[in-house]
Amino acid sequence: QLQFVQSGGGLVQPGGSLRLSCAASGFTLANYPMGWFRLALGKEHEGVSCISSSDGRTYYADSVKGRFTISRDNAKETVYLEMNSLKPEDTGVYFCAADLPGVDVQTMCLSRAHYWGQGTQVTVSS
Repeated sequence: QLQFVQSGGGLVQPGGSLRLSCAASGFTLANYPMGWFRLALGKEHEGVSCISSSDGRTYYADSVKGRFTISRDNAKETVYLEMNSLKPEDTGVYFCAADLPGVDVQTMCLSRAHYWGQGTQVTVSS
């Protein structure tokens, strides 16, 4: 069973930065496309960014392009989301997720991933 250990998140002022980490537990990260989703109060879940398992292809939601960067270190079995220039509308619970091997990153981010982490709160507020 795929499990994730998420870290990072918290409270930050608008314009600030945060980095989220997601470590794989019980599976080989390199075999799976990975991504980050968020759920904000009163909104549907949104695929923030996804990254392919091996060739580095990425997908970003329009709302975060140019501000967020997804990366993965398969040797460390960890996926990261670097978030810069944070805005209040970035507030939400952020979930690390994995999808089935071979799923395209855009497809993953625009639908609902197969495996989800426990989520971590990100609050952007002054």
